[in-house]
Amino acid sequence: MTLIKSISGIRGTIGGRPEDNLTPIDAVKFAAAYGAYMQSQSSEDKMTIVIGRDARISGEMIQSLVVQTLVGMGIDIIDLGLSTTPTVEMAVVEKNADGGIILTASHNPKQWNALKLLDAKGEFLDAAAGAKILSLAEAENFTFAEVDDLGRVEKDNTAILAHIQAVLAHPLIDLAAIKAANFSAVVDGVNSTGGIALPPLLEALGVKCFPLYCEPTGHFPHNPEPLKEHLGDLAEEVVRKKADLGIVVDPDVDRLAFMDEQGEMFGEEYTLVACADYVLSKNSGNTVSNLSSTSALRDITEAAGGQYFASAVGEVNVVAKMKEKQAVIGGEGNGGIIDPNLHYGRDALVGVALFLSLLAQRKCSVSVLKASYPQYYMSKGKIALDASLDVDALLTQMEHNYQADQPLTIDGLKIDFPEGWVHMRKSNTEPIIRVYAEAGTQKQADALTQRFSSELLAIAGQ
Repeated sequence: MTLIKSISGIRGTIGGRPEDNLTPIDAVKFAAAYGAYMQSQSSEDKMTIVIGRDARISGEMIQSLVVQTLVGMGIDIIDLGLSTTPTVEMAVVEKNADGGIILTASHNPKQWNALKLLDAKGEFLDAAAGAKILSLAEAENFTFAEVDDLGRVEKDNTAILAHIQAVLAHPLIDLAAIKAANFSAVVDGVNSTGGIALPPLLEALGVKCFPLYCEPTGHFPHNPEPLKEHLGDLAEEVVRKKADLGIVVDPDVDRLAFMDEQGEMFGEEYTLVACADYVLSKNSGNTVSNLSSTSALRDITEAAGGQYFASAVGEVNVVAKMKEKQAVIGGEGNGGIIDPNLHYGRDALVGVALFLSLLAQRKCSVSVLKASYPQYYMSKGKIALDASLDVDALLTQMEHNYQADQPLTIDGLKIDFPEGWVHMRKSNTEPIIRVYAEAGTQKQADALTQRFSSELLAIAGQ
């Protein structure tokens, strides 16, 4: 069982002892620290925070604890109940709230939950704010309200509909072309809130929807990370229904992956590539993704006359780089689409609409679309090291070993080779080192991952 405190929030497994797991005590303490930090940043007498959750089993319990903790601090709450991460982000702005919390552990299995923290722009707090909240939680430095100053709770079940309407109103979404294409799609909602957000979006787009695991019970029918090895049922259903494509999201609907008409993965790395291809065909400009994302985005951006920029891993870092470079689209290779025309957050709903607009205008199948892009192959590995080891020192030693290759060190260590690249970094969400590689063939990519995992273990003496 695990509790991970980081500048991006608090994430852990349910049950066990405080400080070792995400227990009610930890949820209350961290929520109070967030409330205290937000109050310290505001001159208003009264604050409003938007809160929503994915459908995981512990969500209702954690939400009750977080909501009532903030009420106890004199903060008003807009409770969206079951929602998606991008929906909460947009609702913060729409409701003119002071911040937001999404209760979700994203792609982690059902025993996990987490608090994701937003500012008044509906964007994730930066590193400095996260560090301050951790400090407040450690010191338990917060004050609760007198009885006459307690906050109030307002329930709002319209946020997902408002999100869908905003996507439909997006200036680049070709609603007429999508409807004329008469698409059909199988949707795997992993029994979370994608199941209540994507089917109505597809209906509004004129797409015939075949729901698969779209009941928001929180009992995930497979590992909730949207990877090929977890999606056998979706592949079978796409072929059986003779659908044009399959669509799958993670439990909080900020990651998006597609499947072609033959039941083959389009590739989560290529979700952003395809959406960027469409946006760049309408608006020339720059793009951003993180260091662990495919080089195909760079290729199509440069072919369209724009510039590609890489950021450190993490949505907040991608957003910062997008703003700095005035990117027209950005995201992460895990299927995260960030379209500033809508909001600065990873959003599977707008990703679906952009992808379908591209497919409708190109008048081709998903498999033909995939074949039109530069073909790269990625290998994603991870290694668990002894908790007592200095991971930063390991990466510094590796940097020294490959100094002649001029490695990038803005986030872990990334080394470019003629045949591809490898990126090694500490995970923000799990006690591991991630080792990602990309190359022109799967064999080359796998060889890079295996080589550098072995070298890290050798340096660590394991």
